[in-house]
Amino acid sequence: MADQTREFIPLNIAVLTVSDTRSLDDDKSGATLAERLTAAGHHLATRNIVPDDVERIQAQVKIWIADPNIDVVLTTGGTGFTGRDVTPEALEPLFEKRMDGFSIAFHMLSHAKIGTSTIQSRATAGVAGATYIFCLPGSPGACRDGWDGILAAQLDYRTKPCNFVEIMPRLDEHLRRGKARGATA
Repeated sequence: MADQTREFIPLNIAVLTVSDTRSLDDDKSGATLAERLTAAGHHLATRNIVPDDVERIQAQVKIWIADPNIDVVLTTGGTGFTGRDVTPEALEPLFEKRMDGFSIAFHMLSHAKIGTSTIQSRATAGVAGATYIFCLPGSPGACRDGWDGILAAQLDYRTKPCNFVEIMPRLDEHLRRGKARGATA
């Protein structure tokens, strides 16, 4: 539920597509996330595509984690079970804290739409360096479901009873680097 008496706080969100075959011109999943986050009022901080390679995925996300102007990283692709699907292997080691509830919520939404095929996704999320990281499957439908069903509300300060924006100022208490801004009210 959104509390319309609260002011919306736009976040800076980076979108990373993990794919050996896509370019920015034909990346429908990355475009879906970029369109939805900007329509919600957030800022698309940057968007990139990297191949299904652990080191390349980690290198890009580490740059964004270190950037004080990026609050959230959304990835799409590489969460399946084929030999080239390595996004969870690349990013979970970077997580300071895992967000197991994201995977559960994603699978609940997905099950309602595609049934038991949802078990073929390893959607995951966590926090690293005061940056939220959400790893979604590579289909535009899964990106729509993840954004519309979970992320749009949790990345909106007006969402009650709680949301990710309101705890942003406390994400980096242990780091003392002051990256997280978020809500101060």
